[in-house]
Amino acid sequence: MRSVADTRPCPGLSVPVVTVLSPSGELLEEDQRALVRFVVQEGHGADVVFAAGTTGEWDRVSPEVQRRVIQLCAEEVSKVNATLTSGRPVEAWAGVTAHSPEQTLENLSAAIVAGADAAVLAPLSIRELPDPVQFVTRDVADLLDAAPRRIPVYLYDNADIAADPTIPHIRTKQVKAMSRLDFVRGIKVSAPLKVLGNYTRAADNFRERGEFGIYVGNALLIFDIFRPRSGWLGTASEHWQKWRMRGALPVGVVAGPANALPREWARAWQVCRAGDAQRMDEVREVLDAFRAATRQAGGKRTIACLKRALLQRGVITSAAVADGTPALAKPDADRFDALFEEVQALSAERLLDTWVTPAEGGLR
Repeated sequence: MRSVADTRPCPGLSVPVVTVLSPSGELLEEDQRALVRFVVQEGHGADVVFAAGTTGEWDRVSPEVQRRVIQLCAEEVSKVNATLTSGRPVEAWAGVTAHSPEQTLENLSAAIVAGADAAVLAPLSIRELPDPVQFVTRDVADLLDAAPRRIPVYLYDNADIAADPTIPHIRTKQVKAMSRLDFVRGIKVSAPLKVLGNYTRAADNFRERGEFGIYVGNALLIFDIFRPRSGWLGTASEHWQKWRMRGALPVGVVAGPANALPREWARAWQVCRAGDAQRMDEVREVLDAFRAATRQAGGKRTIACLKRALLQRGVITSAAVADGTPALAKPDADRFDALFEEVQALSAERLLDTWVTPAEGGLR
């Protein structure tokens, strides 16, 4: 078995899957498995299935549900990989963040036992955690040292879920300190371009133990990051160069909307990395239309819209959200249904068939 220090951050599209719940709040296990198969799209969708993240309502479901989702997704990814005939295997990442340090460590242990390929940890979202660096360098490290197998850990920076709003982001010097550990392999950053730029500028200092991957959490930013300057196919945009990235471009994107449009988002990453401006514009039109649909019908009810889209596609049988998550009720639900049909039609019109997610789930 290779060392965790020798692992490389998985490139490409990471889909933070929703947690599929019944109206009474129970986990719908077969639906959750169907969702994993759907987002992978037989090799044309997700490179990473990210379970129990923010889109998975980790902070609104019970610890038992969170751990069961991790287990189901890891199991289903393993089954899917056995059927793929080409390309690298899909990875199963587990969101292990909990409200307390103790529960977070329990989640990490459960993720290891479940067979997850990596864990994602948002240290600033753990309540009453005075020193995130010490927690990772001591508590997490001690657990991994004693575990039956060690898995990589990816940090997660997102001001929207920070336990203390006065400390919205992990400092780059803290990331550097944690990156010295062989198991810390990267960071997902859900933040504006300026904040993301702080991490990428410092990325050279995060590589003492090998490659350190940076993942874009505000997914549509990849179109700004990789857009070529006029006449320079494949070079970073002027806006991105402003932050002096020195070639430290992100290795992947984490896109919640890819729950509903996995092939379109896989295509977005592909053409952005290639610097193909024309095809970037084509796929962005589709993705912008989906974002507009969620805002017109749901406002800040993105998770509810994602579940509604998956219900409409026939992937899942319930669009229920967890207690505390804004729901989508009639007539807004009906309005979103109509708008999502328009998005699907636009995708079929603008994109090659390979990169159009089938109108019906078809992967159950």
